[in-house]
Amino acid sequence: MNIDWTDGGRVMFRAGGANLEGAMFGLEPRKATTIVMLHEGLGSIDLWRDLPQRIAAATGLGVFAYSRRGYGKSDPVPLPRPIDYMEREAEDVLPEVLAALDPRHAILLGHSDGASIAALYLGAFQDRRIRGLILMAPHFFTEPAGLRAIAEARTAYESGDLRARLAKYHADVDNAFLGWNDAWLNPDFAAWNIENAIDYVRVPVLAIQGEDDQYGTLAQLKALESRLYAPFDAVVLKGCRHASFIDKPAETLDAVTDFVARLERIEDEAVMIR
Repeated sequence: MNIDWTDGGRVMFRAGGANLEGAMFGLEPRKATTIVMLHEGLGSIDLWRDLPQRIAAATGLGVFAYSRRGYGKSDPVPLPRPIDYMEREAEDVLPEVLAALDPRHAILLGHSDGASIAALYLGAFQDRRIRGLILMAPHFFTEPAGLRAIAEARTAYESGDLRARLAKYHADVDNAFLGWNDAWLNPDFAAWNIENAIDYVRVPVLAIQGEDDQYGTLAQLKALESRLYAPFDAVVLKGCRHASFIDKPAETLDAVTDFVARLERIEDEAVMIR
């Protein structure tokens, strides 16, 4: 099923055997490159706040954000999630999301889990439609400090106000939180590592990370830089934690806009050469 694009509209569509909610901004896929946004492990369309609209306005392109299964108003996901849930999302679900969009060209923009899924997709498929990759706080392997922060999130969910705050954004908040938290706190997850996916990425990459990211250190970006066989830009933001678009919204938007503009110039030059 192709998505019927309406600027500022919402849609329910099928992918990965589930009903997923999507939101679209700016130009439709047949008229411009589409930036496809993949949210974090506790995210959803609405938890991006106004970033999709701001990116569409700043770049002049189309932006499509969707809530993965288990999040937002999308269908719940069977629990427990398997340890390789991000690999499955990249290989089994994201291809169907892209098929529903049917973009001429696309840029994948992911945050946290969503960044890992975006990288895994290009590690598994050589999709010529994908012209660039924007990774916000990506995870390629687990780190002790990150796992401790995830354990602290469990405490905040069970005895603090985190559950109430997340319930505003998820139809089934327990499904959303436990699907993420139980997987990451599974003892077997400590050995999770997807660095090999980096080796297969052949498009320009922008990575954005906060210096004070509680879920991952700059070792994640160093692994990306050391293994990547494609143009690479890294933006490290001071005074910024895991969600740069919340802590440093202007700097994040500027980095994304500049990167996208350079990709579009490259595409225009390639068209002129042809």
